Amino acid sequence: MKKLIALVLLTATLAAAQVARCAEVPYLSGRVNDYAGIMSESAIELLSEQLKEHENRTTNQVVVLTLPSLQGESIEDFSNKVFNEWGLGQQGQDNGILIVVVPDERRMRIEVGYGLEGSLTDNLAGRIIREVMAPRFREDDFDGGVSEGALAVVNILEGQDLPETAEDYEAYDDSSLSGLSDFDVDMPIHMRILLGAFIFGIIGLFTVVGIFTPGFGWFLYVFLIPFWATFPMIIVGSKGTLVLLILYVIGYPVAKLYIRKTSWFKKAKSDLRTKGKASIGGFTFSSGGSGGSWSSGSSSSGGFSGGGGSSGGGGASGGW
Repeated sequence: MKKLIALVLLTATLAAAQVARCAEVPYLSGRVNDYAGIMSESAIELLSEQLKEHENRTTNQVVVLTLPSLQGESIEDFSNKVFNEWGLGQQGQDNGILIVVVPDERRMRIEVGYGLEGSLTDNLAGRIIREVMAPRFREDDFDGGVSEGALAVVNILEGQDLPETAEDYEAYDDSSLSGLSDFDVDMPIHMRILLGAFIFGIIGLFTVVGIFTPGFGWFLYVFLIPFWATFPMIIVGSKGTLVLLILYVIGYPVAKLYIRKTSWFKKAKSDLRTKGKASIGGFTFSSGGSGGSWSSGSSSSGGFSGGGGSSGGGGASGGW
């Protein structure tokens, strides 16, 4: 009897140890969840915006997850578990895609929802892994490998062919300022002050938010350039606007890079990734969860959630 009890306890202990070894499903913080820290912030923000545009056009949800290690769990089982717990894709359509990259184990997988298995077949998913992502990863170009792999998925779902590169998917055209002529407005000083307070109050506020907010700041940096290049002309004329634009283009990244080295910024960035929210200067920023999240079809950029879709294990896995 004692031997039987000891055997049961040993079996339970081993089973518990095995469960503990399995990688936990991480927090869904957005369309690109870089828990392995292999991508640059600018690449994450650009790819997130491109995947959001694809979802707005098609309702398909394409999500990226990177983790350092799966702690012994197979990438197939883990990807399927994450996909279904996050509920990627729309309920009833199951039109979600999960791209998982595990750099320490040199493994990756494209998990395909039921509803997209006819469009993104196992063979096509395997081709993306072998022909698009793996060559980039062998060169330690994780920005390029993840981005081009995800955009190749988007390409196929929108009826195009392989292979393509990330350059073919730029979300926005660069704006040219070369056509601007000298623009100075004859305006009373009190009008300039009032308009200046309004204009600089708005774009100044967004500039400060971008500098102090982890993860979202580089998108705001690019987004605000056209505003700094045009709105101040009403107040300070074209030459003054050019000076302000140069100060903004140089000063913003310098301030951002300086602040990101501070301990409170690092803590806030970690809290956003692990808890979904962070407190900065008395303000709480949320990347998801109740109160700060938005549904899969929302136009807000503050958070992200799955739509209730599921996967039955379709897709492909590979290494590099």
